[in-house]
Amino acid sequence: MDKRAEATDTPEYKVIGTRPVRHDGADKVTGRAIYGADVHLTGMAHSRILRSPHPHARIKSIDTSEAEKIPGVLAVLTAADFPELEDKIAHLGEGSVNLAFLAANCVAKDKALYRGHAVAAVAAVSPHAADEAVKRIKVEYEPLPATTWVLDAMKDDAPLLHENLRTDEMGEKGDKPSNVASHLHFETGDVEKGFAEADVVIEREFRTASVHQGYIEPHVATALWNEDGRLKIWTSTQGSFTCRQQTAELLQMPISHVTVVPCEIGGGFGGKIAVYLEPVAALLSRKCGRPVKIIMQRNEVFEGTGPTPGSFVRVKLGAKKDGRLTAGQAWLAYDAGAYPGGMIGPGCMCVFSCYELPHALVDGYDVCLNKPKTQAYRAPGATQAAFACESVVDELADALGIDPFDFRLKNAAKEGTRRVDGPIYPRIGLIETLEAARNSEHWKSPLEGENRGRGMAAGFWFNVGLKSSVSAHVNPDGTVKLLEGSTDIGGTRASVAMQLAETLGIAAEDVHPIVADTDSVGYTDVTGGSRVTFATGMAAYEAGLDIRRQMAERAALLWECDANDVTIEGDDYSANGNSMTFREIAANLHETGGAVVGRATVAPEGSTNGFGCHIVDVEVDPETGKVTILRYTAAQDAGKAIHPSYVEGQMQGGAVQGIGWALNEEYFFDNQGAMRNASFLDYRMPTCLDVPMIDTIIVEVPNPAHPYGVRGVGETPIVPPPAALANAIYNATGVRMRELPMSPPRLWKAMAEKAGSRE
Repeated sequence: MDKRAEATDTPEYKVIGTRPVRHDGADKVTGRAIYGADVHLTGMAHSRILRSPHPHARIKSIDTSEAEKIPGVLAVLTAADFPELEDKIAHLGEGSVNLAFLAANCVAKDKALYRGHAVAAVAAVSPHAADEAVKRIKVEYEPLPATTWVLDAMKDDAPLLHENLRTDEMGEKGDKPSNVASHLHFETGDVEKGFAEADVVIEREFRTASVHQGYIEPHVATALWNEDGRLKIWTSTQGSFTCRQQTAELLQMPISHVTVVPCEIGGGFGGKIAVYLEPVAALLSRKCGRPVKIIMQRNEVFEGTGPTPGSFVRVKLGAKKDGRLTAGQAWLAYDAGAYPGGMIGPGCMCVFSCYELPHALVDGYDVCLNKPKTQAYRAPGATQAAFACESVVDELADALGIDPFDFRLKNAAKEGTRRVDGPIYPRIGLIETLEAARNSEHWKSPLEGENRGRGMAAGFWFNVGLKSSVSAHVNPDGTVKLLEGSTDIGGTRASVAMQLAETLGIAAEDVHPIVADTDSVGYTDVTGGSRVTFATGMAAYEAGLDIRRQMAERAALLWECDANDVTIEGDDYSANGNSMTFREIAANLHETGGAVVGRATVAPEGSTNGFGCHIVDVEVDPETGKVTILRYTAAQDAGKAIHPSYVEGQMQGGAVQGIGWALNEEYFFDNQGAMRNASFLDYRMPTCLDVPMIDTIIVEVPNPAHPYGVRGVGETPIVPPPAALANAIYNATGVRMRELPMSPPRLWKAMAEKAGSRE
């Protein structure tokens, strides 16, 4: 159910805000869309990867001789086949990566740092031969002590993953080896003064487990290293240009020699940005002279790719009796997995992002331990931080006897608010979003029955701009072919095409978008950071203006007038009593100079600042601790909803993933550091039986930094659910849950302990 809360100054549009059929819909529903596993090349070899059974072990030797004797085996690869890489930092648009660490994560060099760490790979004429060959590879390991919990890894006597890693603290390197890769510190005002001014101060500690993005399609890549020294890769990736750069850097080859073809992607949510298989497939292809395909099995996805960080967060907030916040302090430790470079930065940026805090202090720690290298997952780092902050905010409001919405509205961030990490907000829509949720039918309706509770929470993701390029050419029939470099996740073909159509005054169906390979379109950053509809849409708008200018020039040629005399209204061009439509001018392009091609490259800076507010009703079974969600509403500021159906889908999908994170999902490790639930049978994700219909309220407070007011929407919806559910569970049971997931056994135990304390 879509409800709108529109700003009064929102202009009327012809295309934007409508719901056309998605441009790739027919291919998707008929099964003709080409996903990574659908790529089949002549003479293609199949690869399997050998992975470490130990969470931490020194690799003393690898003997591949028996594997090479298996009939059908074409090549065997170890880390020795990679070029020697220095500790060089490569900048990849959305982030940076140490190339030596990235290569070692693809194939372990000296040590295996987590169970599932790739150690060797085989290419063979069939998957069966490759499977058999992998079993014949003999690896001598020296098992080492391991740790999978962030606070344990920070201890002085914790097993070290990297002997040369020193803590980077405010630009200064530590004097001894440590698993703590970096310490971030942000401060504004005087936090001690702020707490002294408070009438109520609450400090709590929170823990969250690692969770996986849970995309349906496993990682897959096919590589062909041609005889001319050029490499072509077909892969499931969120960023073809980022994939190209990572692969070229790891293989020490010119970036112009690598072409990446992005296949359709069966989900990513941040987990398909880093390369895992592409360099391995490429080197195997060079060794055997054939194209090589690698497809991960599901247990490999869980054990060998990047989940979210597990975290420990301590939040302290103070407020006056009237509900005004005076100070906030946060201490966050996020695990980075096996290699530095986790999600602690965004966690620190987001922890207090919804509130006006005159005094705040935040410390964050990026910690290495024996788990897969963490990767982004939809607002990476923000969900853990919001779970802690929004839980304390709710407890503070309850202690002061203030309505949770009134408390948040009194302290809500607005235009001019400075975040603790520095940025000052421009026009934002948090207050409007909170008001829309508070005025919703859901919040106003009664909730009756025993063991039931209602909770709410706010959430934030800053979103990014980065670089995008598009080109578009006009066909003689008046349609437009649009080339873009953004992998389509969540309908961005449609949202970008609609912005071009709006600019040109033509129908959305008259724009035909294509996601092109890295040789066919200009550089474009990853599909991530909620940036595509914003930034690639902005590029489409600029390309549309370029086309309009050229079409006016063509009309002027036909009418023998100056192009500056041509006026444009929608798709109608007129001058000196002459008038033609866009389609009519297109029909005369061959007589006026040939093709019209529009192009644009943009690199918007800053954040589009997405805020959301979720409301949830739950019923808790006192006998089992099982939480049943009765009703759920998500409100969010989209700036301007280009295609409302896709905005609703993002809000609903993010909410469901957040629900899974809150109630069931976790990496469960045994005492030996092995993940014991590395399958969809044992890793408990929500199904249609676990959630009700997610109602949506789209708020539209236009973003002044975009011609159509767009804000990113894809990531904010995963931020509020755990806190909203924790607050609802408290209102149903009187128990404050401070550890995720709030699974039935954990909640039942907490309720039993509370009942026991009353006896």
